[in-house]
Amino acid sequence: DCMSAGQKERNYKIREAAAFSGLPASTLRFYEASRVIPAARRTDSGYRTYTHADIEMLTWVGGLAATGMPVARMREYVNNGTIGPVSAAEQRRLLVQQDERLAREQRVLELRRRYVQLKIEYWQAVERDRKDDVERLAVEAAEVGESLKDLESENHAEDTR
Repeated sequence: DCMSAGQKERNYKIREAAAFSGLPASTLRFYEASRVIPAARRTDSGYRTYTHADIEMLTWVGGLAATGMPVARMREYVNNGTIGPVSAAEQRRLLVQQDERLAREQRVLELRRRYVQLKIEYWQAVERDRKDDVERLAVEAAEVGESLKDLESENHAEDTR
């Protein structure tokens, strides 16, 4: 929506902002209530309205949400963004934290898959009456299960910081 000088900027209803940003209207209301995004302007009738700039911000906030970034960190990131280049180090820190969080989640997924694969191998060994393999795979699956519990506990502790 490019506008020539003197032309009034278009305002979008919440339904339109949701469609353009790819976020449900309920998510826009939640982000506003959670102070992730600034309160939307309102019409005289009390309906939320959004500008093109608001929709651009909603789109990149949606990108942060898609990475699984917690709401509190998204709020920090958006607030820092209003400060400008002076907040670059803080923005980078938030993104590094999110990258580390995703790496931990990836490790959990890898262990979950390994556990399932070991259990598949275990049951194949049972079917084939390979007692040595059954015993070995049971021990290995138990070890992976313990590692998984430990890692999930660490991740939970890290996420609550």
